[in-house]
Amino acid sequence: MTPHLEARPGDYAETVLLPGDPLRAKWIAETFLDDVRQVNGIRNCLGFTGSVKGLAVSVQATGMGQPSTAIYAHELIHFYGVKTLIRVGTCGGIHPSVKLRDVILAQTASTDGAMNRIALAPFEFAPAADFGLLRAAADAAERHGVKAHVGGIVSSDLFYGPEDRYRVLTDHGVLGVEMEANTLYTVAARGGARALAICTMSDCLITGAALDAASRQSSLKEMIALALEVAAGLQA
Repeated sequence: MTPHLEARPGDYAETVLLPGDPLRAKWIAETFLDDVRQVNGIRNCLGFTGSVKGLAVSVQATGMGQPSTAIYAHELIHFYGVKTLIRVGTCGGIHPSVKLRDVILAQTASTDGAMNRIALAPFEFAPAADFGLLRAAADAAERHGVKAHVGGIVSSDLFYGPEDRYRVLTDHGVLGVEMEANTLYTVAARGGARALAICTMSDCLITGAALDAASRQSSLKEMIALALEVAAGLQA
């Protein structure tokens, strides 16, 4: 047990999917996993373990933002022996090449947050996805006809802000913005684990276009199926 996870040793699989929203974690577990059991309920940040094609997989909500993600990723790695963490969530598009419903496989994750600056000074650490996970996800997306972009994203601590604040990043090829991947990649690197962020583009910060509820749910199903295929392939 930790301050944030009540699971017993062995309750989590070595591979964990990390949505931010606890209810999305519940939906993923009940929709995609067999033999599901809840393993965490502290602070209603729900965690579940089940199986896909007989292989153990867990789902753990992280909450929103980098500090919360850092806590859950650290505890999963260091207290429960988790080896692979796959973030599954939505992002805002900040590059014209990315369209609604497209998937971004985050090769790198920039940030406007200060966590790495504090921990790694005087260095500007450049956290990146695990290449094996990235390649497996890209290959799976190609097999299933999922429109996927491999490239950089930015994890921002600021949800509301000036509309043009990401323009300099767009000019440098950054594809989307979310709030968790940078610290996930950093904590995984520090703990010797593998990590990948897979994000569906649900709204465009350039045009203002956004998915309706039905389209968002359909896109999330495609993304989760892709993440679980990667997870199952690791253990096959």
